Amino acid sequence: VPPPREKSYGLLVQLYSLLSRRSWGMGDLGDLAELAAWSGRALGAGFVQVNPLHAAVPKPPDGASDPSPYRPSSRRFPDPVHLRVEDIPEYAQLAGEARDMAAELTRRAAALSESVLQQGQLIDRDAVWALKLQALELIHEVPLGPGRRAAYNDFLAEHGQALEDHATWYALAEQYGPDWHAWPQTLRDPASPQTARTRRELMDRVDFHCRLAWLTDAQLAAAQRSARDAGMDIGLVHDLAVGVHPAGADAWGQQRHFAAGMSTGAPPDAFNARGQDWGLPPWRPDRLAESGYAPYRALLRGLLRHAGAIRIDHVMGLFRLWWVPEGRAPTEGTYVQYDAEAMLAVLTLEAHRAGALVIGEDLGTVEPGVRETLQRRGVLGTSVLWFERDWAGTGRPLPPERWRADCLATATTHDLPSTAARITGEHVHLRDRLGLLTRPAAVEQGEAAADVSEWLALLSRLGMLPGGGGYEQEEIRAVHRFLLATPARMIGIWLPDAVGDRRPQNLPGTWDQYPNWRLPIADAEGRPVTLEELAASPRLHAFMEVFRTRPEPRTAPPGARPL
Repeated sequence: VPPPREKSYGLLVQLYSLLSRRSWGMGDLGDLAELAAWSGRALGAGFVQVNPLHAAVPKPPDGASDPSPYRPSSRRFPDPVHLRVEDIPEYAQLAGEARDMAAELTRRAAALSESVLQQGQLIDRDAVWALKLQALELIHEVPLGPGRRAAYNDFLAEHGQALEDHATWYALAEQYGPDWHAWPQTLRDPASPQTARTRRELMDRVDFHCRLAWLTDAQLAAAQRSARDAGMDIGLVHDLAVGVHPAGADAWGQQRHFAAGMSTGAPPDAFNARGQDWGLPPWRPDRLAESGYAPYRALLRGLLRHAGAIRIDHVMGLFRLWWVPEGRAPTEGTYVQYDAEAMLAVLTLEAHRAGALVIGEDLGTVEPGVRETLQRRGVLGTSVLWFERDWAGTGRPLPPERWRADCLATATTHDLPSTAARITGEHVHLRDRLGLLTRPAAVEQGEAAADVSEWLALLSRLGMLPGGGGYEQEEIRAVHRFLLATPARMIGIWLPDAVGDRRPQNLPGTWDQYPNWRLPIADAEGRPVTLEELAASPRLHAFMEVFRTRPEPRTAPPGARPL
């Protein structure tokens, strides 16, 4: 995989959290196109990285859907909940009663957005989808013109059986619920005669879900065109989740490639003595090899269709995964090896064909040799400022010239505290309020403050923190001056950092204690801000001045005592 042509910086954002005045209660692909066009032209950004946009598991009849984008029904096709309904060409052709119904849905969607932006309600994906589903069903009744019909037929032919199975699962889920293990026995096999008969009986719904995949693909393409037209050298960076929901479309349609009765996770470590069970079925390495890695190849090809780069979540999973037997504790799991050479060969070949970069999320415990192997293949790593220390020596913060070049460097991620929260210590207070600390709060707060102080002292020594600190916005800017001074080929800016948002989008270790994956981007006071307000924010523009001048890597001045 070739490296970026030059150093590039861009925005990192969870798309659902980015609402505009036109959103239907959560960010959509129209918002993504607008963000890319604005940030490319006005800010000089080279890319926008988003969360996984994979198709989600539908809401069960008696509960709520899982809002996590990292536990999808399918990684092969995008989620139509991200559609900008009004941008679908057939929407403009609605007439009579259908147009009146669409107008009513638009009013209800505006009220839903208002409840999030003005009334402090959480993003409700299920409520958003309920409105969009009704609108999309109205649009589905509008006949496609000859050119649109030909384009749709091409899409069907290109994706073939995989798309048909995907759409069939969603049609069956509407009839029998979103867990195929609970369906009638004869429908649990996608190739059974009964499944074929039922597919024919539900052909209108199957076609509906195929059409949604096509419409979503078209808006993804438009968002990438918008990014490239704005001068972005990379454009959209899509995220590949590490696995899929065991009850979802991929696990049903490709079940011979998944290990039944197994789940992926992580072994016990210093941070979690009990290990982790992610509830995601792993691919069987033997079946992947037998198929010539066809499912993996198709997955990558689909994700790369409209991307300038992809991020591989838990890239170490290309080498080995921790398998946990169903009903057993994560401590009783074991590592299962994959043919990393084959997995990387397919990855780099598909990226080369697409002309795209690959970023591996290689944070945490990494098997020896993995980072070196990825680097040889041209796969970039991920470096988060607060974790970059001289672990083999003094343990002190790593100066900029010693950072690796082949990485995406950032101050935080969706799973970590925002930079404002880390600098102010708010992330410790949050975990204390939720009862998540394993040590006295004073001890945790002291360690967190000492960590930040070490970094701020280094930034001051390097001349990146005028006045020596004490001003939150300037300290956040100094952190990003440091990132720019490293040789990292890509610099990622967590978009909420630009307006001082203190809340993490996801707080690992919580379920219902914290509103994971349901928060809109907010300012330092916790007030939600729209895309339009972001674009006009004085704080954001002051922050982005850091990137208008790109400092060369610097070292501490002569005679300065190293940290």
